[in-house]
Amino acid sequence: MNGAPFIKMHGLGNDFVVLDARRDALILGAGEAQAIADRHLGVGCDQLIVMEKATQAGADVFMRIRNADGSEVSACGNATRCVAALVMDELGRDNIVVETAAGLLKAKAAGKNRITVDMGPARLDWREIPLAAACDTLHAPVALGGLSDPVCTSMGNPHATFFVPDAEAVDLAALGPLLEHHAFFPERANIGVVQVLAPDRLRFRVWERGTGITIACGTGACAALVGAARRGLSARRAEVICDGGPLEIEWRDDGHVLMTGPVAVSFTGQLDPSLIG
Repeated sequence: MNGAPFIKMHGLGNDFVVLDARRDALILGAGEAQAIADRHLGVGCDQLIVMEKATQAGADVFMRIRNADGSEVSACGNATRCVAALVMDELGRDNIVVETAAGLLKAKAAGKNRITVDMGPARLDWREIPLAAACDTLHAPVALGGLSDPVCTSMGNPHATFFVPDAEAVDLAALGPLLEHHAFFPERANIGVVQVLAPDRLRFRVWERGTGITIACGTGACAALVGAARRGLSARRAEVICDGGPLEIEWRDDGHVLMTGPVAVSFTGQLDPSLIG
């Protein structure tokens, strides 16, 4: 039995194993996702991405997302750019629509190996994020180890963004897992720390829910810009500098958040059948 072909891709180092199940179905559960994501025994990735047939009119592809721990999630900004690039190349077009569990995301080419994705509207109500209790999401009552007073945002997944004087000084490896599982986040949360360098430049680091520290997070960068703009710390358009490099984020007046950044293919291969059950 042959294994499934895959493409290893990344956006600023946030890396993915991309599988195509549009023609031949792949049933992959949490265990298979963990095995493939394992950096010693599998291929290694932050997220496993499976392209499936679109189910909604107007969409070109459905993107299923599993974190390295096997949990299925609704949104991944860097992966959306990667999938969009693959499908645009396949269809010979410069714009497509990617269907996700969080909704339909419009993507367009933005130069060589660069893609812009409309990540949809930032969701700011505590019930949409979701949080465990009613609160002003501009000042959520969460604090730990010197981090406090986050802005909470949903970009199709929950984010808590903490503003700090020095993003490099934060021990994300220690604080990230504790805050991810904080009781105030019933579906866990992505934990971001942001240092405002200028009104149009933010330094951003992230602990991703279900994965750990990653060197870039598209939805987290979107949440960082939205949180900074809501607090009056930045303009509504800024360069958000992740560990892996910069993303261009714009929070439009209609509430939609645009993310622009690079995509790259690292290598292609074929999964051993033992990894896919």
